[in-house]
Amino acid sequence: MNAKKMILLNVLITFNFLYPIQASQPDYTRYVDPYIGSGGHGHVFVGASVPYGAVQVGPSNFYKGWDWCSGYNYQDSVIIGFPQLHLSGTGIGDLGDVLLMPYVGEIKLDKGKETERYSGYASKFSHKNEAVQPGYYRVKLEDYNIDVELTATERVGFHKYTFPEGENARVIVDLKDGINDKSVDTYIELTDKYTIKGYRSSEGWAKKQQLFFAIKSSVPINHFSVYEDTTPLKGKKAKGKSSNGLISFEKSPGTLLLKVGISPVSSDNALKNIQSEIPEWNFEEITRQADEKWEKELSKIVVETKNEADKRIFYTALYHSMMHPSLFNDYNGAYRGADWKTHKNPGYDNYTIFSLWDTYRAAHPLYTLIDQKRTADFVNSMLDIFDQTGMLPIWHLRGYETGTMVGISSFEIIAEAYMKGIKGFDPERAFTALKASAMSDIRGLNYDRDLKAIPSDVMRGSPVSTALEYAIGTGSIARMAKKMGKTEDAVYFQKRSENYKLYFDPEVGFFRGKMADGSWNPIFHPIKSKRPWATDYAEGNPWQYLWLVPHDVEGLTELLGGEKAFIDRLDQFFALTVDNDSDVLVDLTGSIGQYAHGNEPSHHITYLYAYVGQQWKTARLTRYIMSEFYHDQPDGLIGNEDCGQMSAWYILSSLGFYPVFTASGEYVLGSPLFDKATVNLENGKSLTVDAIGNSTENIYIQSVELNGKKRDSSFISHEEIMQGGILKIKMGNKPNYDFGS
Repeated sequence: MNAKKMILLNVLITFNFLYPIQASQPDYTRYVDPYIGSGGHGHVFVGASVPYGAVQVGPSNFYKGWDWCSGYNYQDSVIIGFPQLHLSGTGIGDLGDVLLMPYVGEIKLDKGKETERYSGYASKFSHKNEAVQPGYYRVKLEDYNIDVELTATERVGFHKYTFPEGENARVIVDLKDGINDKSVDTYIELTDKYTIKGYRSSEGWAKKQQLFFAIKSSVPINHFSVYEDTTPLKGKKAKGKSSNGLISFEKSPGTLLLKVGISPVSSDNALKNIQSEIPEWNFEEITRQADEKWEKELSKIVVETKNEADKRIFYTALYHSMMHPSLFNDYNGAYRGADWKTHKNPGYDNYTIFSLWDTYRAAHPLYTLIDQKRTADFVNSMLDIFDQTGMLPIWHLRGYETGTMVGISSFEIIAEAYMKGIKGFDPERAFTALKASAMSDIRGLNYDRDLKAIPSDVMRGSPVSTALEYAIGTGSIARMAKKMGKTEDAVYFQKRSENYKLYFDPEVGFFRGKMADGSWNPIFHPIKSKRPWATDYAEGNPWQYLWLVPHDVEGLTELLGGEKAFIDRLDQFFALTVDNDSDVLVDLTGSIGQYAHGNEPSHHITYLYAYVGQQWKTARLTRYIMSEFYHDQPDGLIGNEDCGQMSAWYILSSLGFYPVFTASGEYVLGSPLFDKATVNLENGKSLTVDAIGNSTENIYIQSVELNGKKRDSSFISHEEIMQGGILKIKMGNKPNYDFGS
């Protein structure tokens, strides 16, 4: 038994909670450490959930800014309560809806202030008395001597509170507090001695959001008070801007169980979700079921290595990649659309939390390998958004389009799904949505569609980055149009995908903003990433955006002066450092020269060497990133998790291949991290990557065989992967300069 598992077991024994760890302990969930990425800048969710579930029930701390975007940071020591919703890995905070907090003693209706320890219902806690694993969370609230346990189904958070004997006990249902948002309309009502219903409307990152809920108690609620903020109200219901409900017991109830169902449609549907998903009161059984659900998903990829830390990093990454997108419908299939109307069951699951600018690069390609059904559901959810709003999503958050980041990356995801043969959505419907969105007037598309540069003095929102992302998107649409036999559309979108060339200034050798009169934007600096220098770029500098042409690497190579010049510029990119540069964004972490692994535009760049015959440099760099920027500690992520993208990069790279241009269906070989890895495909086949002679020194590919046939190419196709078999890769400690040349 490894040391980490022994520590967890001892903690659970201390809490008299043995059922998750028994002789039949699953093979994969025991390697997951949800704390990885909960410190530093990882911003991951810590708590209980099931794969892609609507509920993420867990602890929240006092919100202190950027590193508390998920509500929780490992360095903290105070819990304000246990909301039902959290984001995982985002760079902006939101959610934290329907916060429950048990406590004892006098009535407290506000979380208080962290600097005044006893001014509210918040409580100190210690990691020594805290445990978390897939589908389960536990902590002791030190100020009240209350043990809190949490588990979840898809749409229900299951709370278990063990109160100390003798004292009165209370549970506040706080609808005022969220994570970096504010409530604007709330309602709460005790409908019978066991049932509470209500809703919370709020404004935050999502300017319009509404969550309905229902709570079922295992014991009668004989004392229930309602408040508007801290003002007591008569009766058993309250409606206002920030309503709260307080459950009180004159004597300790001992163990109290609360099922909290959520719904985007109605509190009645939230109650039906409880009845459908947790009809009984067996907390241990729901915990076991949650563990089984995670076990099923994690078993889709089996890795073999002597390095236990790498296994923990890998399976935790796989776990994190399945937090979002999240279900956004009820058990009966009904959901609230982007038009804010209720829609009946469409025949597939509706999803939300689409961090597309991040996740189109590796997370969604990963889903096309291990979860094709959900991939189709994701696409259908995006097409529903188009039908309801007239535009495909950009960064969609629980029914609201935040418009965060640049480009419209649903273009890439939908086209990739079609190109990879994903079934379960209508290609004609999809192409209609793609074409109509691409021909829109918004966000500079009116310039892009006319094959013109988006002027920097007209569009203030990162026009160069926007245009480069559009080029990838329209290049993806062109591929789809060609495969569908839409020749005229294919020619047009292919031409449009070359718009990136409009921004290349040969005098400075970078992509650069253009003014409305055709002149270059005079505000330019190749390494600055903050305003006022970087107004043309989103979270990056000209060096990082120089390489954002994954759909036309050959064209970029020609633009830079040929293969030798391309290689020289890449070498310079990874070597160029600037000491004490104060103009670097906080997102730009994990540096190798100007490469910044902590932010997504850099994620494909190490793989570009393979396009110019130097795959060995790709191998060297990707292995370095895996070993230096990913660890099995709370600060084990070099940057934001970004809803699965940071983890998906590691998952695919550790398997030994990565998608540079997702719609091409091609993956570039890198440096497999594991001795053996098997991807169990949905078609019943499997692909095994057998890295012969693999070690921390033997990082370079010497030769490759696929199903017994030698290959000199440093690429493998999606079709070849889906056919299954054995990819045998011989490794060595020195580059084979001929491989992939």
